[in-house]
Formats: sequence, C-alpha cells, structure tokens
Amino acid sequence: RVWSIDKGGLIYLMAGHTSGVNSVCITPDGKHIISGSEGTTARVWSLDTGKQTGQLVGHASCIKSVSVTPDGKHVVSASWDRTVRVWALDTYRQIHQLDGHTEAVNGACITPDGKHI
Repeated sequence: RVWSIDKGGLIYLMAGHTSGVNSVCITPDGKHIISGSEGTTARVWSLDTGKQTGQLVGHASCIKSVSVTPDGKHVVSASWDRTVRVWALDTYRQIHQLDGHTEAVNGACITPDGKHI
C-alpha cells in the first residue's frame, strides 16, 4: 500500500505478493518501489501508477531486506537462503550472488557512494 503523508489516505493498493512483505524501499528518483516478501521474489512497482513493472527472481527462501544503490541502478536483496544478491533495476536481472554466510541474512545496506554492501 502507498499512503499519502499529507492527507493520511490510501493512494494505491498494490497486489502481487502472495505472502507477507518484509521490506520496502523507494528509488532515489522516487519513481519505483521495491518490495521483498516472505516469498522468494522481490517486486518492482511504479510509484506513478501503483502497477508492478517487474520481478527479481532467484532467491530460494524469503527475502528479508531490499535496498537501492544511491544512483538508483541496482537493488540489493538479503535472504534466509544465506545469500545477498545484486540486481540491475533496468533489466530485473541478477548481476551478483554473494555467498559465504552460514546462517540466514536478515539485512544488507549500501554505502553512500554505492561501492560496498
């Protein structure tokens, strides 16, 4: 759901996830919302229309965290499948799978220069 801060009213009800949403972020340009869920996909939505524009598919377990690089070109997702993944926002394709964690990954953040996770 997208709510108006000024009026407190519902703007969009975005349907697509079939399980609970764990994390949401907005691109720096304010054009897209990325949501990560208890399912294995993250979804990309248009903030202008409330419609889904793409999916990030590849995790084997729930996605606990999503974040966007400062330049708005990449999404980083963290999952209970013990991976962190980097995605190209323009193609919705996975660029990197970062392995090495021995337990679930609950979150990931990006440095302000966008060079490190």
